[in-house]
Amino acid sequence: MGRADWLDRSSMDYILAAMMPANRLVMECCIASGLRVSDVLALKTDALARGQRMTVREQKTGKTRRIYWPARLYARMLEQAGRVWVFEGRNDWRKHRTRSAVYKDLCRVARVFRVSGIIAKGVQVSTHTGRKMWAVDEYRRTGDLQSVGRALNHDGRHRETTMLYAMADAITAGKKGRKKSGKRGK
Repeated sequence: MGRADWLDRSSMDYILAAMMPANRLVMECCIASGLRVSDVLALKTDALARGQRMTVREQKTGKTRRIYWPARLYARMLEQAGRVWVFEGRNDWRKHRTRSAVYKDLCRVARVFRVSGIIAKGVQVSTHTGRKMWAVDEYRRTGDLQSVGRALNHDGRHRETTMLYAMADAITAGKKGRKKSGKRGK
């Protein structure tokens, strides 16, 4: 599997509509916050119950980040939250849902929409697609690459990484164009 690509909102809406409800909500949280799927899955019910604003410690970097959950999403998260974890494991409430469960569901659905043509053949959809969608939206909203990098907790010395996220829509569009032009030449 290649790197995750950005996906436009209308295409993602098709995917979300076809996913299992809990996995869909995980992806919606990634898109709304820019958090990695592992950080969304590690959300605890007691922390969520304290309010729409919360501080999250990223598992990959150890850095903290303030998150504000939109009201409707927050209400849905609370409604389905488990005893310990917001996203309980399927067989054991003491463990959270796994990344692979969300990933497999997402890939299963994306495959269907790739066959139907809603998703271009070369576009790679994964759980990280949600983070890229958030970064593109944030860059469009602010026009400030540095603020996007800070929000994603990217190291300021690696501006190129933030650019890959903030401009993922243009990169994905270029990728689609190359795939199409390659087919015509054969």
